Amino acid sequence: MTRLLRAGSAMILAAATVLIGAIPAHGAYVPKTPPLSTPWTSQVSLTNPLPEYPRPQLTRPDWQSLNGQWQFAHATGLTNPPVGQTLGEAILVPYPVESALSGIMRHENYMWYRRTFTVPSGWSGRRVQLNFGAVTWQAAVWVNGQSVGGHTGGYDSFALDITNALTGGTNEIIVGVHSPVDAAGIPLGKQRLSPSGIFYTAASGIWQSVWLEPTAAAHVTRLDTTPDVVAGQLDLVVQTAGGTAQGVLAEVLSGGVVVGSATGTPGAHVRIPVPTARLWSPDDPFLYDLRVTLTGTGGGDVVGGYFGMRSIAKAVVNGFLRPVLNGRFVFQIGTLDQGYWPDGIYTAPTDAALAFDLQQQKNLGFNTVRKHIKVEPARWYYWADRLGLMVWQDMPSMRTGTNPSTSDRANFESELHRMVDQLRGITSIVQWQPFNEGWGEYDPARIADLVKSWDPTRLVDNNSGSNCCGFDGGNGDAIDDHIYVGPGQTQPPSATRVAELGEFGGLGLIVPGHEWQPGAGFSYEMTPDSATLTKRYAEVTDTLQGLIFSRGLSASIYTEPTDVENERNGFYTYDRQVLKMDAAQVRTANLAVQAAAGGLRLNTLVSLGATTSCCTDRYLRPNPLGVTVPVTSGSDDATKRDTTYWLRAGLADSACYSFEARGYPGQYLRHAAYRVQRAANDGSALFAQDATFCVRTGHTAQGVSFESKNFPGRFLRHINAEVYIAANGGPNSFDSTTAWAADTTWQVVSPWWRSAASLAVDQAVSLQVVTACCTNRYLRHRDSLGYTEVVTAASDATLKADATFVVRHGLADSSCYSFESRNFPGHFLRHSQFRVRKDANDGTATFAQDATFCAQPGRLAGTDVTLTSYNIATRAIRHYASEVWLAAEGGPNSPYDAASSYAADVTWHPATAWS
Repeated sequence: MTRLLRAGSAMILAAATVLIGAIPAHGAYVPKTPPLSTPWTSQVSLTNPLPEYPRPQLTRPDWQSLNGQWQFAHATGLTNPPVGQTLGEAILVPYPVESALSGIMRHENYMWYRRTFTVPSGWSGRRVQLNFGAVTWQAAVWVNGQSVGGHTGGYDSFALDITNALTGGTNEIIVGVHSPVDAAGIPLGKQRLSPSGIFYTAASGIWQSVWLEPTAAAHVTRLDTTPDVVAGQLDLVVQTAGGTAQGVLAEVLSGGVVVGSATGTPGAHVRIPVPTARLWSPDDPFLYDLRVTLTGTGGGDVVGGYFGMRSIAKAVVNGFLRPVLNGRFVFQIGTLDQGYWPDGIYTAPTDAALAFDLQQQKNLGFNTVRKHIKVEPARWYYWADRLGLMVWQDMPSMRTGTNPSTSDRANFESELHRMVDQLRGITSIVQWQPFNEGWGEYDPARIADLVKSWDPTRLVDNNSGSNCCGFDGGNGDAIDDHIYVGPGQTQPPSATRVAELGEFGGLGLIVPGHEWQPGAGFSYEMTPDSATLTKRYAEVTDTLQGLIFSRGLSASIYTEPTDVENERNGFYTYDRQVLKMDAAQVRTANLAVQAAAGGLRLNTLVSLGATTSCCTDRYLRPNPLGVTVPVTSGSDDATKRDTTYWLRAGLADSACYSFEARGYPGQYLRHAAYRVQRAANDGSALFAQDATFCVRTGHTAQGVSFESKNFPGRFLRHINAEVYIAANGGPNSFDSTTAWAADTTWQVVSPWWRSAASLAVDQAVSLQVVTACCTNRYLRHRDSLGYTEVVTAASDATLKADATFVVRHGLADSSCYSFESRNFPGHFLRHSQFRVRKDANDGTATFAQDATFCAQPGRLAGTDVTLTSYNIATRAIRHYASEVWLAAEGGPNSPYDAASSYAADVTWHPATAWS
């Protein structure tokens, strides 16, 4: 028996005796050899595999694992259980029968499992529950020859009260299982009886943990937790069964200390205060503990759980509808995690292995994981919660290429509803996806609405990949493209749906000695070696940054974290033995995409957008009094510049923020007589206080709020286009309670003016090298390619003209710059395959973006500039060995991404034009 203890948000397993009942003589368990072994294959216990408590969100101190060796036999149906009979083989539960770890390693349509156990004497007087994490697909259960129930559905857990069938000594369990896989129209994901290509080995039978636990007659069966960040509360519904419990006591704990409590009744909403909540996010995946006690007649059950406080919503950010987490747009960059293992198929060999996949994705700089057409054991979601990975949860699809029957549809909807119910308390899940690429798809609009009615707190994507392979119901919360290799040109968001790239990538590398079937591997684009694979990953990932601004893209899912059978698209080989890319370069690329989305990062440029439904196109502009004005990509330069601020550490409190005007250095947003305005910092303590605002949880879920440092309770508010610090229901007209919550909620967005340094537009300039070796060299074009060359007063006229460019407003964004050739009008500097060159403007959006560069202060001190790419934000114009490239410091491209001398090489002096 293992006792599960909680300390803060960490799971602690205290050593205790595991009670394993005697098993009659039968064929000995014989481990099979998988085609590939993982680092954990040899660590699997043959008597007590997966010993961790299986259900972290609903824990009890007393329980008994039934994982281990069971008797096993082929069956012809689910009638006439072999009661009291010794079966001829042994199987290691809970590994699917097709897996090597099971000891069977073949498929059976029908099968019998049998084992014995004893009930601890300390459980006397309590009910005994028999729990199954999951069984594929249909299960029938007998205890001591008595039928105690059954279940259909391969992805949801179920429990049976077996108390009345128990005896005082040795007890017998028999489980009959029917697993038709793709011979029937059931949800099955990628399982196939004849696996090939992107479809894999089946996973039949018991594939998640089995355990016993004692409960009171009235006992908790599920804790439905919904954080309400705006209200500072947890909405809890305690689901129960048996007995007549009359009340619920719910307590929220942090570090073992109760921070909030409430009482209520089973099945009803209980609102528990969570004061000054610490919000869950990928950057800070903080979890609260939960303790629930049933009270009154028939009560007495006490269970533990956990949850994170976070909000999920949609908001207009920089003119595009975006998903927001805790009121902020966080670009969701993730992987297509299929959850297959070469030794356990559907079941990870150990809990450490289960956590490994998620930890490595986190280490590589991802903040999201798409759980692809599979539902995982409860501990997988616990690890996602604890490590801080947002989860898109797919529903396992039905068969491809068939029209589901009426009964198949009814079953699909039943299993879909059960999946949502079982996982609704998982903090990390931010989106449901009922269909993938049209597989078994029907009525997508109705199904999306159905899922939304079951859980309105998360986003719903009616069909992932409808652009390529299914049909779009036109509703839900997401427009989701699949583009291989991509990322291509994704669809823009609509007024109601965010834009997502639900699958892309699939870059491959075959690693000999780590192949499922040697010679049979494939990918969407195969590469010859690790360096090339890493380089290509960085290239396609960097391209996402341009899509954030040009197409309103809000999320991307790369295929995939590991190889799967003969798919060779993984960061890791299928056996998790070899990381095929350079981890540091992958992480750098992923974090750069997230950084490009903006947010509360000190010493970066930001804009402040209104979230009130009337005014999502309006941004705070002090002129010098604070007002809100509409801003679009076509707005004039002054408007864009005036709505852009440097986000600085608070002048009066470094834990808060001050906003320095981009166009007026040394001037800050401050309040005076409650009116927000722009003013020069006079160095006084009063100014510092007036110009300091502390970020708070948004008064709506669409953004964040800013509280005045020296007037607590007053928040930055727009009303009738004017901006004040306002109280909710205060004495002034601008304190009106009407729309106060929305008016005091703001989006911190990417700046409307993206250049932090300025160049004179429509003036000729020559770009001088500042690297110590080469200050007599200038950027010039020659045979359409960019070079640096020595230019002096004695140089010929052609060289001088080639080294002269006219600064223009950026072709893709007027807050950045484009450089028109002096001697080839209509030709501009642009990048192509990372080489900087001069080409004629062909009028395409791609050319405009490639030819637009945002000016930043030079990486070396002084008045010089660094010119960063508009659409690949990590890269800047660099000279290297006289050639000019678009380069990333320490990036994957050798040699021009070399870190040595990078800061100097990307710094240019805007010199007097040579021509």
